[in-house]
Amino acid sequence: MAAFIADVLELAGLFRRGADGIAREEGQTQARWYALSVFSAEPLTVSQAARRLGTTRQGLQRTADDLVDRGLATVEPNPDHRTSPFIRLTEEGRAVLTRISEAATVTRRRWLPDPDLDELEGAHAVVRRLRDTLREQL
Repeated sequence: MAAFIADVLELAGLFRRGADGIAREEGQTQARWYALSVFSAEPLTVSQAARRLGTTRQGLQRTADDLVDRGLATVEPNPDHRTSPFIRLTEEGRAVLTRISEAATVTRRRWLPDPDLDELEGAHAVVRRLRDTLREQL
């Protein structure tokens, strides 16, 4: 199990390094790319998005503020919580995310050109099961 965890952590680091390069092509950072992605499905508060990304609220707040300052996102009132507004992507934010996502697809195909889908799904199932167990216990 220790070797599995070490490999997952190393893989995560390599993915982050690759993500930095992909995001840089659009003048963005990996942190802004991930924030654009998490806010793309539905408006979320910074706290909700931070939990989804497994990061701190304070760190994501800086990134969300940066997205707003760059015109990639807007702040909208949250009727359930006055001091925790929703973050919503602008059209430009969605366009940037689309371009980054398209570049990421090309890159992933280079990383794993002919994936064994059954093997990949099995690995994904193990990672999800472990993630879910840790969410419950931590």
